[in-house]
Amino acid sequence: MNMQRFPLFPLTAHLLPEGRMALRIFEPRYTRMVKEACASDRGFVVCMLNSQGDKEKNQHIHSIGTYAKVVDFDVLDDGLLGITVEGLYCVEINEIETESDELRTGLCSPLDNWACEVPKQDIAPMVDKLRQVFEHYEDYAAIYETPKFDKPMWVLLRWLELLPVDAMQKQHFLEQKNCTKLLNYLSSLVL
Repeated sequence: MNMQRFPLFPLTAHLLPEGRMALRIFEPRYTRMVKEACASDRGFVVCMLNSQGDKEKNQHIHSIGTYAKVVDFDVLDDGLLGITVEGLYCVEINEIETESDELRTGLCSPLDNWACEVPKQDIAPMVDKLRQVFEHYEDYAAIYETPKFDKPMWVLLRWLELLPVDAMQKQHFLEQKNCTKLLNYLSSLVL
């Protein structure tokens, strides 16, 4: 797949491949982004905010994001647009530009998926704890039609989304060529 220019949706929350997220859209630039994405059957890139970066120079967005598509939408009780997005694949973001309404776009190239061969016994504690999260947080669980607890990569990526660690740390894990560092990190927390 070649590099393509996509709208960027920077957030403090994190979305990764096969993850889902419910969002409230209220800023005009993001309303336009969602409308155009849905009309053209394209997506946009959900990316992580870099608290150390300069917004004026477009350095406030980390270089790895997730190409996502809208999978559901609704008008919320407060009249705002509510959408559910699903992450499809990670991308590297380059050449960020700012449009007249302050919507950022980036030249994005797809990243290879991690190599991840994890024995079931090594990931079993993380699966059990993630099941508990789904049972305790019904709103979170509700956005997943079919959780993939039997897929180690899916489980690891959900934990990376949920963990309260800063974006720099999450970016560090995403820069790796395989899931070993994340697996070791999560194992030390969950066990």
